[in-house]
Amino acid sequence: MKQQNLVKNMVTTAMCIALCVVLPMAFHMIPNAGSVISPMHIPVLICGLVCGWQYGLVCGLVGPLLSSILTGMPPMAILPAMMVELAVYGICTGLMIKLVNTGKLYADLYISLVVAMLAGRVIGGLSRALIFARGEYSIKVWATSYFVTSLPGIIIQLIFIPAIVFALYKAGLVTNSTVKKAA
Repeated sequence: MKQQNLVKNMVTTAMCIALCVVLPMAFHMIPNAGSVISPMHIPVLICGLVCGWQYGLVCGLVGPLLSSILTGMPPMAILPAMMVELAVYGICTGLMIKLVNTGKLYADLYISLVVAMLAGRVIGGLSRALIFARGEYSIKVWATSYFVTSLPGIIIQLIFIPAIVFALYKAGLVTNSTVKKAA
């Protein structure tokens, strides 16, 4: 059973990494949709929730890197900070879904998502301000890009990710015991 869960998690992670390449391609056909919708965030957040923090971390690092290599999106200038942000999403959703136990799956999912989304945005912004765009990055730029511009993406994530994870659970595709316990 443990080996079967390992294989399921690896396949799910690979699928989420593939979605990190495909989803942005679909949304980038619309001008500025990538930064507004943040389509790459969705599979990383889902991966962390259903597979655990280790797989979420891998998805958050490999997804944007592979997408950048294959499609040029994200551009190399923002790739490192985006990898940091998405890695934090994957880690935090995986850890939070284990730590939070309200007994209600949707409550656990929302709490895990909100904490991860805030942590990823804060650490992503700090990585840009202190490492990747030192001296060129302000709080105003951070707040605008991470919260104002991406507000439609945040709303989409908060609506669709819990529904997707719940559907995966109901279909018997979720192997994360914490998700099963909360349902």
